[in-house]
Parts: sequence; C-alpha cells; structure tokens
Amino acid sequence: MAGGAAFDLSAEEIVRAAVEILKEQGLDAVSMRTVAARLGVSPVPLYSRVGNKEALLDAVADEVLADVAPEPAEGERWQDYTARWASDLRERLKTIPDLRRLMTLRRSPFLPAARILVSVLRTDGRFTGRSAVEAVQLVSWAVIGGTLLEPDQEVRQRRDRLREYPSDPSSISEEEADRLAMLHVKYIVQGVERDAERTG
Repeated sequence: MAGGAAFDLSAEEIVRAAVEILKEQGLDAVSMRTVAARLGVSPVPLYSRVGNKEALLDAVADEVLADVAPEPAEGERWQDYTARWASDLRERLKTIPDLRRLMTLRRSPFLPAARILVSVLRTDGRFTGRSAVEAVQLVSWAVIGGTLLEPDQEVRQRRDRLREYPSDPSSISEEEADRLAMLHVKYIVQGVERDAERTG
C-alpha cells in the first residue's frame, strides 16, 4: 500500500497492526514507524488517523480490552456473573505483553467492561448507582491490581528459589495466583452481598 492508497487506511487497521506488534514483540517495538512499516506505508498518514504515539497506545489499550466483559446469561445471579466477569478480565490481562507499562498510559480502558457489570448489579434491585459503582471498583481493583503485581513466567522461573517465602507474590505459581485471585473476588462479592442485604 503506497501513495494515495495509504490514506485509505482506517484507524482500526492501524490499531490492529499495533496490537499485532505488541503481542509479537512487546511494547517497546510499537511505534509509528514500525506500525507504518507493517502496513507498507509511510508514518505520515498514521498521524492523521490516530494522532501521536501516545494516542496510538491509548487506542491499543482500548483494543486489547475490547469485548472482555462476557454476555450476561438469562437468569444469572449477579454474584455468579461478577465471578465470571472477574475471571474473564483476569485471563485477558494475562495475555497482554508489558501489561504494567501499557495500562499506566491510560486511566479508563476498563470503563466499557465496568459499565456492563454496573448494569448487571443494578438490575438486582438492591444496588443504587453509587453502591453498584463502588462494588465494581472493588472487584476491578482486586483483579487489575493483583494481575499487575504478578510476575511474568520468565520472572517466576528465575525466582523459583524464593518459594520458601510464601508471602512474596513473585514466589507463587500461576495456578496458585489464579486461585488466590478468584478467592479474593469471592470474598469481595460476599462482603458486597452482605452490605446490600443490610441496607435493603
């Protein structure tokens, strides 16, 4: 693709190319130049479609979390949906290279998924808008924060010798981390449920 055809590129095509580079080579490899090279164009049309590199990375953060929230099932209890929502978010986060660095670039790539969970809680009838938002914040922070704290597989392998220190987050296996993460969510849901029942 060259010349005038380069300006037919959509923002979606540019972002998808950037996501491919992120997944293949990591965040450091994502630049306007590398994305342009992958698409066979000069970097110039990219700036007119997506803005600067920071705007591109914002769009990448949105893209890698697009559609992460599962579809609520008919008749599904909010407690069960919340656990499923948290599990799906965690699994998606674990697939994103350089997660810590990418997510610090944006404040709200999680907002679309959070809105769906807020809506599910509000349909229960026991949650006000404020209490539903607070519940979702608690669950989100637990999942996102916990996942951000975990080391990647390479770091885990280097730190196998630290397993005698169970309080060190880097010393637990991925399976243990998954179990503890969902146990954390379970306790949050139980607390939220108790408070909702107490306030009526």
